Amino acid sequence: MPPEATALPEAGDGPLVVELAERRYPIHIASGLLDQAGEILAPLLPRPLALLVTDTNVALTPHLGRLETSLAAAGIAVRRLVVVPGESSKGLESYGRLVEAMLATGIDRKTTVLALGGGVIGDLAGFAAATTLRGLPFVQLPTSLLAQVDSSVGGKTGINSAHGKNLIGAFHQPLAVLIDVDVLQDLPERELKAGYGEVIKHGCLADADYFAWLETHAAAMLAGDPTLRMQAIRRSVEIKAAVVAADERETTGQRALLNFGHTFAHAYEALTGYGDRLLHGEAVALGMVKAARLSAALQLAPTADALRLEAHLESLGIATDPRRLLNRGFPVDAVIEAMTRDKKAEAGALRFVLWHGIGRAFLTGGVDTAILREILEVDA
Repeated sequence: MPPEATALPEAGDGPLVVELAERRYPIHIASGLLDQAGEILAPLLPRPLALLVTDTNVALTPHLGRLETSLAAAGIAVRRLVVVPGESSKGLESYGRLVEAMLATGIDRKTTVLALGGGVIGDLAGFAAATTLRGLPFVQLPTSLLAQVDSSVGGKTGINSAHGKNLIGAFHQPLAVLIDVDVLQDLPERELKAGYGEVIKHGCLADADYFAWLETHAAAMLAGDPTLRMQAIRRSVEIKAAVVAADERETTGQRALLNFGHTFAHAYEALTGYGDRLLHGEAVALGMVKAARLSAALQLAPTADALRLEAHLESLGIATDPRRLLNRGFPVDAVIEAMTRDKKAEAGALRFVLWHGIGRAFLTGGVDTAILREILEVDA
């Protein structure tokens, strides 16, 4: 039985603040924020002009209209750019088209880029903002659970290469992040569950009490309880923001802890072609299970904690075995080869974020290859 869940503090009304060495920015988390975006952003924008980048899926929802109405009411002129949804847009070709479209609008360095969408839009639009005219201000307005708790916070932007995920990118912090929990109401169940992989990750790496709280409340949160959603999003963002503030550009190794499970996950995504067959959050769930199993096999953590993570994910209908999710396994040699292209690898040597148990992640290298192969062969 899991320990009794510790109650999280009520989600407050004020924004969280990411404190960096040279600047700070707010993360607003509330219901109805898209309707308040103009009022919030007007004092932050260098001039009242913005490029709004979104995808065709979001463009069909009420979210786009709510945002544009709010911006117009605040006197902010908006030029809209719409891209194809999905991980396929996170490539050099799509990036090039977006930048050319941005430049064609006649922007200057005081034009702000607004990223309205999931993680793909935030990464793509953020990287375009970082590199166009040597850097444009931008704002994250995430519309998926995964983007709200992870990719919209921290300033990492980028696109994929044929050699691996997010290998082309830049650190580019936003002016602000606006997380409207209402947009999750029409998010497909698969997207919600994929996003939950990044929610539970924060408990895995840094907060055992939060993990226990999620064991008790995650099902109701995913089912739509707005208060629980607000609490979970806020706690996940608090954890990530604290890590980012301590290691903004991943120079000390602390920020790498946010990649718990990702060495495996990125390899799985590469082997499935970065498409809809395997969503990022689904890959992260698979990867965290592998990282927990590897930690136990190396006698670095209790086997019971690995089993507890698997049981929790399975209880929510989140796959922990690629054969059940994809009707196929992954050849061991192919996984290891894909792992060598991970950003955490050094001189071709694999590095992993493992744990000493729930809430105690750490970065390590020198993992016994024979044990790694045993872990991978279970579902090859």
